[in-house]
Amino acid sequence: MSPASKKRLGILISGRGSNMQAFIQACAKQQLNADIAVVISNNPNAAGLELAEAAGIATQTVDHRLFASREEFDAALVACLQEHRVDLVILAGFMRILTPTFISPYAGRLLNIHPSLLPKYPGLNTHQRALDAGDSEAGVTVHFVTPELDGGPPILQARVPIEPDDTAETLASRVISQEHSIYPLAASWFVDEQLTLKDGRAWLNGKALGPTGIDYASHTQ
Repeated sequence: MSPASKKRLGILISGRGSNMQAFIQACAKQQLNADIAVVISNNPNAAGLELAEAAGIATQTVDHRLFASREEFDAALVACLQEHRVDLVILAGFMRILTPTFISPYAGRLLNIHPSLLPKYPGLNTHQRALDAGDSEAGVTVHFVTPELDGGPPILQARVPIEPDDTAETLASRVISQEHSIYPLAASWFVDEQLTLKDGRAWLNGKALGPTGIDYASHTQ
């Protein structure tokens, strides 16, 4: 892919943007053949905005508190992404539930990362829920976004063993290191035109993926 035809990414954050940083590094190392066109936050005080600006990336704040409805907020997000001609949207710790107003224009071009082995534990407090259930492992899933919360087709999962003395915090710290590896990888498959969303399923190189996507450990062996 020539530099002129690089995909343009829009990254949405609400906080420190650790996964955003993983994307900045992946682009810099040419592990991801894309440019980050804009980083958008709903939180004017998000620490990740300063990090993006320091990396020379355009930033914009779309404060959800200034809108009368979720749909109006989502329409403003879409307008911002369209202004920057974004090809792929990356949700990186973006703590807002999106409506079809946002999801429909970017259907098949919208990725999220969720700290559980989906379909287990959609929503919040995933690590504590895995511990409370007595699970032997936890993990993280990259998935396409659909209107169902954390219900879009999984693409790639990384599994992390749960240790006997784990707390939600220690488990989270191990899971997040896996996030930084698998999220740019999954995005690279899209950028390289290997990954698509079709008929409600994720497809990689013309093959439909299973209900939990690809296992990262098996992929890297």
